[in-house]
Amino acid sequence: MKTKQVFFDTSSTIDFHKIGLNPNLILVFSNRELLQESKIGQEIRQAFPQAILAGCSTAGEIGQSMVKENTASITFIEFEKTEIIYRERQINDAADSLSSGAALIESLPHEKLKHVFVLSDGLNINGSQLVIGMRDKLDDRCKITGGLAGDGAKFEETLLLNNQGELKNNTVIALGFYGDHLNVGYGSMGGWNSFGIEREVTRSTNNILYELDGKPALELYKSFLGDQAQNLPASGLLFPLSMRSESNKPPLVRTILGISEEEQSLTFAGDVPKGSYVRLMKANVDRLIDGAEEAAQIAKVDDNSLAILISCVGRKLVLKQLVEEEVESVQEVLGENCSLTGFYSYGEIAPFKKDATCELHNQTMTITTFREN
Repeated sequence: MKTKQVFFDTSSTIDFHKIGLNPNLILVFSNRELLQESKIGQEIRQAFPQAILAGCSTAGEIGQSMVKENTASITFIEFEKTEIIYRERQINDAADSLSSGAALIESLPHEKLKHVFVLSDGLNINGSQLVIGMRDKLDDRCKITGGLAGDGAKFEETLLLNNQGELKNNTVIALGFYGDHLNVGYGSMGGWNSFGIEREVTRSTNNILYELDGKPALELYKSFLGDQAQNLPASGLLFPLSMRSESNKPPLVRTILGISEEEQSLTFAGDVPKGSYVRLMKANVDRLIDGAEEAAQIAKVDDNSLAILISCVGRKLVLKQLVEEEVESVQEVLGENCSLTGFYSYGEIAPFKKDATCELHNQTMTITTFREN
């Protein structure tokens, strides 16, 4: 297994003849405007017609232990003993997330399927329903990791780069990894602190929250934010909710994607079920970095060759100039010979740890590691 990484922006070009390997998978994580204004997808497709191509827009790009903006992080990967199969599916309505997730996984051959990596539209989706639909079609030995595309802190539009080098929204991409020579690790950790009283979700529909303790959800949420309320939904990234729906499971984090003044509601990346309990959360910089390190320790598999890091845009906004420290902490755990790629997202997909159930997360660092025997 070999990898080569480059950053691309409007002032640069890529000499594809100098890549120095024959990739069968190319991952592109890019600023949305750069994807739209450049022809990088088509150029890669033409230069490497046999390789599988997949990518998405981001809220920040990760590569070579660095975090950048307004660039494209491009990773060329040559697997020696692993087969990869590409599938994509259009989702025209968020209400179709469950069935579309199931259909996407059913479209993949299941014999010798080792792992599924997923990239999804970040706005027009119910991420938790998508995950449930996918995981219900797999046995427990095959796990799913991935993330939701981003758009900085704008929340205007997210894009997927598909195998034809085309830009799509309302789309989910699945990469199936096959064979007995591939070792895959995964881990997901947060590092946020809960505060304030716990409140019951008294009215909600899937990922739309209408009432907490019988009071309008948006009105109550704004009362916590003070001056930050005028910057919603972006300021909601700084104050996610910790959600407890089952006492025997770790709480999940939910981040706001949109608001409705008319309905006084909050829209999240995943479900907020009626009867669950939520608390506000705030960041502790040291704990965020420690969380990234812990996720790397869980995901590490011997000497990893490649790690895909998907971290939440909210973490990036909190860490600010310290954002590279969480990536550097991952590199220290996985070793200098492990290539890092990835992006800042609107939602992360992974089990918390080995043998746990796959979930949609917000505000976590999620890591998927690959190594061929």
